[in-house]
This record gives sequence, structure tokens and C-alpha cells, in this order.
Amino acid sequence: MNKTELVAALAGKAELSKKDAEKALNAFVEVVSDAMKAGDKVQLVGFGTFESKDRPARTARNPRTGEAVKIPASKAVSFKVGKALKDSLK
Repeated sequence: MNKTELVAALAGKAELSKKDAEKALNAFVEVVSDAMKAGDKVQLVGFGTFESKDRPARTARNPRTGEAVKIPASKAVSFKVGKALKDSLK
């Protein structure tokens, strides 16, 4: 499902226009992104938790040359599935 299909499905379920559903989806994505940038986690009970995690700097190897390559520290997005969503997939 891509964004257009998601907007159409949201509009149908919530009885909104596609334009309003797209605004709501864009606002949701923006709020989650801003919260994770600030170091907060967004927890939707039954659905899951969005969180940012710090990745430490490390040394890796270039598989072609075998040369050591330094990979800088970074932040990564993590999503942990909620129990209700996980159970609904069984």
C-alpha cells in the first residue's frame, strides 16, 4: 500500500474527504518525526512504539578491498510492534 492508497483507505474509514485524510496523515507523520528528533518516543497502545535510538561509531571493512572504514555515530528509527497488532496477524 502506498501513500495514495492509504489516504483513500483513511478517507473511507473515517468518512473524510481525501484532502482532509491526507492532511491528517501528513500531520501524523510530522508529529511523529518531530517527537523522534526531540528524543521522545511515540507509543500507540495496541499498535506499536516509534523510537529513535543512537548507533555508536564503529569500524567496518570494505568487502572489496578489506580496508577498514570508520562509520560515524548516527540515529536510527526503531518500531516495536504492539501486542494487539501482533496478535491480529495470527
